Amino acid sequence: MATYRIDLAYDGSGFRGWARNAGVRTVQGEIEQALATALRTEVALSVAGRTDAGVHARHQVASFAVGSAIDVVSVIRSLRTMLAPEISIHDLVPVADGFDARFSAVRRSYRYFIDEAGHHDPLRARWVWHLGESLDAEAMNRTAAAFVGSHDFASLCRAVEGGTTQRTVETARWERSVVRRQSSDIGLSGAEGLLVFSVAAKAFCHQMVRSMVALCVDVGRGRVGAEAVPGILEQQDRNAARGVAPPHGLVLWEVEY
Repeated sequence: MATYRIDLAYDGSGFRGWARNAGVRTVQGEIEQALATALRTEVALSVAGRTDAGVHARHQVASFAVGSAIDVVSVIRSLRTMLAPEISIHDLVPVADGFDARFSAVRRSYRYFIDEAGHHDPLRARWVWHLGESLDAEAMNRTAAAFVGSHDFASLCRAVEGGTTQRTVETARWERSVVRRQSSDIGLSGAEGLLVFSVAAKAFCHQMVRSMVALCVDVGRGRVGAEAVPGILEQQDRNAARGVAPPHGLVLWEVEY
């Protein structure tokens, strides 16, 4: 057996998430179908982060095992042709036996993009949540600070039977930033200010980042006080912090090994 790693990016707008799901279009389904065509055999992908419907990835990592060594140059050329423009294959490389895109990852980071401008920008509407109102970024950062460390995030996660909601968040912060025209950036509309949430952890539970964003926005709007956030986490009750931010503003930014 030979194991391979794929580094890729995608616009999640047209997909029902990452995970293969019969009858609907998913990122995993599209890539596995393309691999089956290129390799003339079916393979199953393991992935670093199973993104939800509408969520994007600037840097996603997947891995698969196949019976024998493959012609990497030929396969990557075929994948790029079949999967463009929504999915971009950055690299395809052989890796050591035992490597798994999900279980070998040591850190995942996400970014969430919010536009406070009075009018929306249609050129970045697919990847930015347009709110059209000013938020209190300082209060939102006090909220983000409460996420850092080891907590039970049951108040901010969709429950999964048999799964734990205990997670350790390494960094979480908001900043008003500038999105520049670079090949590694998402978006086409030039240099304009956005409110950006950056968060990193070894792992996240389902809908955790979007729930963090929704709670921060409630604080930024003055609907919830930042001082109430530690108590919301302590309740470990999903009803204590209802709601999730829209998926299209979320980007899986980086995976580290």
